[in-house]
Amino acid sequence: MTAQAPAAVITPDTFDFYNVRSLLTEDERQIQDAVARFVDEKVIPVIGHAFDEHRFPKELIPEIASLGLLGCNIEGYDCAGLNHVSYGLICQELERGDSGVRSFVSVQGSLCMYPILTYGNEEQRQRWLPGMARGELIGCFGLTEPDGGSDPGTMKTHAVKKGGDWVINGAKMWITNGTIADVAIVWAMTDDGVRGFLVEKDMAGYTSRDILRKMSLRASITSELFFDNVRVPEANLLPNVRGLKGPLGCLTQARYGITWGGIGAAIACFREALEWAKVRVVFKRPLSHTQTIQRRLADMSRRITTAQLLSLQLGRMKDEGRMHHAQVLMAKWNNVRIALDIARDARDILGAAGISIETHSIRHMLNLESVITYEGTETIHELIVGSQLCGTQAF
Repeated sequence: MTAQAPAAVITPDTFDFYNVRSLLTEDERQIQDAVARFVDEKVIPVIGHAFDEHRFPKELIPEIASLGLLGCNIEGYDCAGLNHVSYGLICQELERGDSGVRSFVSVQGSLCMYPILTYGNEEQRQRWLPGMARGELIGCFGLTEPDGGSDPGTMKTHAVKKGGDWVINGAKMWITNGTIADVAIVWAMTDDGVRGFLVEKDMAGYTSRDILRKMSLRASITSELFFDNVRVPEANLLPNVRGLKGPLGCLTQARYGITWGGIGAAIACFREALEWAKVRVVFKRPLSHTQTIQRRLADMSRRITTAQLLSLQLGRMKDEGRMHHAQVLMAKWNNVRIALDIARDARDILGAAGISIETHSIRHMLNLESVITYEGTETIHELIVGSQLCGTQAF
């Protein structure tokens, strides 16, 4: 009888317990690694101070653009043309640094470049997309209003056709990138339903201002937009969409990236809590030697693993053209919820150190309080998934 070689000892990776990385292509792994290096070397060293100073680190934009991260899953127009899984991995790594950095990339690509590509004409695409891909032009997305977010059908911003132009009046609120944007994708009610417009920063009657004194997303620009008889030429109307399917289609693209982003924030908090537990000695032994802490860390790992598999399958379905918007909502609901819960628990494990800007978990925790709300609240996601299951809408 021939003796059998002993079985190889397999040890799960602490931060990739189910070896999800093995399910990625070599190209996808290289893209993730490149963005991870950028986050480690350029984002993490400055982001705590930027958060503390209530400042978006605009100095990072040129390198973000040079890495091909803006509109990276768009084909042509100087964009990288990556698949959707690669885009998701990019969002994961960026949010491991900070939600504000991922939000900047998400808004630029999914909420601004995507509608120009999908709903615009070729002249609009050629005018805006290459410059946006290079980071030379910045966009923002104007949907949410002061009196409403979850029910965009009640928007008060309106546009009236006058001659060859449209005249827009109204206001938008909680707009990422608003005061640095060269163009705003503005959704307004018309006699023909909701329409999208490309409002340029120097158009008369269009103004913006930053929303300050935030306790969340402090390293991100959040703005109000105001429209006082802003005259927009017909050439700036997005011609290929009418109704709420336009902005909602954009939100589906952005929510997809958020499902991955939440994983990055969760990993950052889990890693910090684990490293702290190994060195923090309480009652003559490290915290990591106690049953309570081991159970809490194990639960973090379980939740992160579930989220990783959920987003990867979602990304594969998106790349195959089989993704349904309700599936995106389930993933955002699940993944941002687990990220927020992990951030809160990690902050607690860190004790008093957990409230310091020198640690990461409380910054992620505060950011995630916004991420779980914007682009669809948890409750709205639950109701839409529920309506898909039951076949009837309850709101």
